Amino acid sequence: MAAASDYLLLSLPTTSGSKSSISQWLEANVNSGKVELREVQFPSFKVGTLDSLVQQSEELGKLDHQLHTSISKVLETISNLVSSGSGVSCLGSGSSNIGANLPKLKVDGMDPIDYFEKFQWKQSRFRLDKSIEELIKLISNEGLQLDSDLRSQYQIYNNAKSNLLACQRKQNGDLSVKSLHGVVSKDDFVLGSDHLKTVLLAVPSSLESQFLDSYESVSPFVVPRSARKISSDAEYVLYGVTLFKKYENQFLTASRENKWIPRDFEYSDEIIEKLKNEFSIAQKQESTLKNDLMRLSKEAFSEITICWVHIKLLRAFVESVLRYGLPPTFYCYILKVNNAKDLGKAKADCIERFGYLGGNAFTKDNKGKVVKDNSLHEYASLVDTDYEPFVIYEVHVY
Repeated sequence: MAAASDYLLLSLPTTSGSKSSISQWLEANVNSGKVELREVQFPSFKVGTLDSLVQQSEELGKLDHQLHTSISKVLETISNLVSSGSGVSCLGSGSSNIGANLPKLKVDGMDPIDYFEKFQWKQSRFRLDKSIEELIKLISNEGLQLDSDLRSQYQIYNNAKSNLLACQRKQNGDLSVKSLHGVVSKDDFVLGSDHLKTVLLAVPSSLESQFLDSYESVSPFVVPRSARKISSDAEYVLYGVTLFKKYENQFLTASRENKWIPRDFEYSDEIIEKLKNEFSIAQKQESTLKNDLMRLSKEAFSEITICWVHIKLLRAFVESVLRYGLPPTFYCYILKVNNAKDLGKAKADCIERFGYLGGNAFTKDNKGKVVKDNSLHEYASLVDTDYEPFVIYEVHVY
């Protein structure tokens, strides 16, 4: 996976202390003081009923995960395009081996890290005269539609890539698969006859003698001594055989049984010209679609990240209102840690200090450390095991 910057996004009620004292404690104590602290300012949202907030909280959690997954898949797509010489890949394959050679990507014209750390609600796009429910629908529809568009475009590109690879095999393969436009000539065929036809066979070199001894008798009305050697390579010899059209299917069936490979080829000047241009056309189409897909992928990375960050912060707001009540007066912070390994310790430090906010769901052990209360017995299955004593999320920004 591409390198990510790691954060904790947390909010605390104003009853937990003054803004200055909390900020000072977070900077001095979380992860031994090795954090960067930024405060988040929320705009004035149109908050609905408690029931609607509960429903929105659940929906926001799902969208948060879905959009973040979409971002990683966009990066995978870009990585596959950059290293497309390795072959055709599938969007969403789940590969975690995204190369380090990704181009520099922007989010709304900014570095993705700066965009998240300096986040400001995009009011011109996601207007605050809409309810939270309307905002969720608007933001998610934009992000998920881009994800869908990118998947469709990637499938079109993969088809073009597969077509190009097939053309390359025809260019470079053996006589059983390669295009024959540069191998055969007009003189190799019986043309203009109402009854006779020349068929082509790629005969394995090891079976050439057996072929020459038996081809005349595998079906009726094969023209005697009509087998003509056209070309050969390390594996196959290409022969043309003339027979009556009426018995073509019977002859080809017998050929397959003898492991002689029929080559479906009708000679005409138009077909020869088409085959000559087939590779260049496929190459041009693949290149055009690749460039289009790269542009769309960069745009999708920016736009889906914008949607995801708005959903993430909106999720923090809704959850904070559910936890701490109205009016929405709480402190919200972004804590940047050095790496993903430090997230666990940073989170534990916050819970150690503010775990009391969890009430009866959290207790202290013999050493005074805050732990989750496991004394609920038969009610334990009803408690969310991911419940934290205050609003706190791990965030990975690509």
